[in-house]
Amino acid sequence: MQNKMLHITNGDSLTEKMSKLDLPGEVVVWREMLCEGQTIQEIGSAEFIQARQVFLEKFYQIPPEDYEAKFVSQLKKLAQAKDYDEIILWFEFDLFCHINMVAAISYLFQQKIEKPIYLVCSKRLKGEKKLQGLSQLTQKELLNHFNHKILLNEDDLELAELVWKLYCGNNPLRLKPEIKKNSNFEYLSSCLRAHIERFPNIQSGLNSLEANLLKLITSHNITSQNQLLGYALEYQGYYGYGDTQMLRIIDNLKSFIYLDNQKYSLTEEGKMALNKSQNFYQELQDDLYFGGARKYDFLYDHESHHLLKL
Repeated sequence: MQNKMLHITNGDSLTEKMSKLDLPGEVVVWREMLCEGQTIQEIGSAEFIQARQVFLEKFYQIPPEDYEAKFVSQLKKLAQAKDYDEIILWFEFDLFCHINMVAAISYLFQQKIEKPIYLVCSKRLKGEKKLQGLSQLTQKELLNHFNHKILLNEDDLELAELVWKLYCGNNPLRLKPEIKKNSNFEYLSSCLRAHIERFPNIQSGLNSLEANLLKLITSHNITSQNQLLGYALEYQGYYGYGDTQMLRIIDNLKSFIYLDNQKYSLTEEGKMALNKSQNFYQELQDDLYFGGARKYDFLYDHESHHLLKL
C-alpha cells in the first residue's frame, strides 16, 4: 500500500507547478511571510494570529479576514498531519522560505508529529546549470528534485525548532552560533547571515537590502519603477522578497532617490547614505519587527559582523 503523503508548499505558484506532477497525497499551502513583522513562537495561537493580522494590515493593507481564509484555514488542515505517513516540505533556498519552513517544522512539533519529514529544496542537482527557485524549474527538473528529497534527521528538526524559537525571541544575537552548525539545511547559514544584515548599518542607518537598492541605481541605467523593482528582485541575494515587500522598501527610500529625465538617480541624502558619510537612522526609523526583535533596536557592524543592541 502506498504511503499517505502530506505536502507543505511555500505559496501558490509553486503549488500550481507541483500539482501538475500528479504526486499522491494532500497539499497544505503555507501562505505567510514570517520573515517580516512580529512573530509569536506558538503558531496558530490567538496571540500569534492577532500579531500577524495587525502587522499585515498596517504594512501591507491585508484585511484580517483574508488572513483567516488564506493562512489560518491551512493551519487547521496541517493540524491533521498525524493522519499521514510522511510529510514533504517544499521550500526554497532564501530567507523568506527558510523562516516559513522552520515555522512549519515548529508547528509540527507543537502537534507532536513523529512522522518522517522530507525536504525538497531548490539546491542545484547534478546536471543543472544554476541555482533556481523551485517554481522556475521545468516539470522534469521538479520531479527530479522530489525524487532526491532529503530525509531530515532529529538534529535537523531540533535545529529548525531552535532557530524558530530564537527568531521569535527579542535578541537576534542569539542566532549567531546557529550560523556555524552543519545540517541538511544547506542554505540555512546564508539565510541567517542575511537576516542579521537586515538590521540598520551602524554608519548609515540603511540595512543591506536598502543599500543594495541605492547601489543598483548608481550602477544601472534605470528608467522606471517597474525596472527598478525588477533589478531589486533579481539582485537581492538570499532574501527571496516578493514584489509587495520590495515596493514597500522602495517607497521607504523615496527621500534618497528621484526620477529625472527618465532616469533614476540618488539625491544628496542618497549619496551620503550610500557612502556612509551620514547616518539616517532617525529618518528611517519605524516600528517594523523581524520576528521577536524590533528592526531599529539593533545596529549591524559590517566590519565585525556583530549586532549591537541599543
